[in-house]
Amino acid sequence: MIVAGFPVEEFANRASFEETVYLLWHDALPDLGQLSGFREALSARRPLPRAAALLLREAAFERAPVMDALRMAAGAVGLGAPEDASAEDEFYEDALGLVARFPTIVAAYWRLLDGEEPVAPDPELGLVANYLYMLTGEVPGGEFVRALETYLNTVVDHGLNASTFAARVIVSTRSDVVSAVVGAIGALKGPLHGGAPGPALDAVFEIREAGEAESYLREKIERGERLMGFGHRIYKVRDPRADVLADAAERLYEAEAADTKLYRLALEVEETVLRLLAEYKPERGLQTNVEFYTALLLHGLGLPMGLFTPTFAVGRVAGWTAHCFEQRAQDRLIRPQSAYVGPRDRSWVPLEAR
Repeated sequence: MIVAGFPVEEFANRASFEETVYLLWHDALPDLGQLSGFREALSARRPLPRAAALLLREAAFERAPVMDALRMAAGAVGLGAPEDASAEDEFYEDALGLVARFPTIVAAYWRLLDGEEPVAPDPELGLVANYLYMLTGEVPGGEFVRALETYLNTVVDHGLNASTFAARVIVSTRSDVVSAVVGAIGALKGPLHGGAPGPALDAVFEIREAGEAESYLREKIERGERLMGFGHRIYKVRDPRADVLADAAERLYEAEAADTKLYRLALEVEETVLRLLAEYKPERGLQTNVEFYTALLLHGLGLPMGLFTPTFAVGRVAGWTAHCFEQRAQDRLIRPQSAYVGPRDRSWVPLEAR
């Protein structure tokens, strides 16, 4: 997988998330001064507009799903923009606000759902460290930050997937970037797009012991059940992002994560699944995909399953906005053609005769 000309394995475990966002937006790696200025611009925009903060409290009172709260609050991030800003300035300003405030929205809402007050963003922390800090109230260790940064870099963009395409279609009408990202969130919320990482560890949790893996997995395959975390609509070989996240997960579990038994069991399950898939479905070439190691990595970070898709959105919003910049520059309406396949030559029947 290539992102802005870089193989994902070349930069994901090296770059800060701010460097990756800058690269996507400007098609160049920032120098020290550019990176410092970009970080400061993002940091200054982390606090939420008052309307967004109040909206999150009301949504938490109603126990709205996290992705619904993110969608609603994202629509309010452009409030407070300077009245004299040009359309171009406003577009860029809103993109900065979206990337900066997604972590604040998700973390604040998660704490509100748990009956806790939101933690104010710390201007001294980078975007990823600040996200973990706002979730827990504690400054995270370096391995935790590096692991999550690698994950966000890995999922920052992936071509014209459903949510990215939705964003580009909206911008192609000359609409604004906030509207485009709200539409993208709506597409991501659907389980066929954004819901796979959570269930990828279900089999590991249910197996519990390595010796039980083969019989359990054989039964699932023979019942025709899908094994989450394996196979991909695009990749017919091993998902290249899986290798990046596998390395990141290994470093995390060795350095700081407590649940090393789960990590070792997950590796055993992966090995068993690949062997059985090669036996039962040799023509398919099914391999580990990014969801398997995403689930393992995010679990190692202590994130509950309900935060998996919102955390994905914290990374993917950088890719959405980058596509929005590109589509805005092209300034061409996206209007796919369709062919009517229904009945023809029908005759109108008056209401009283139906």
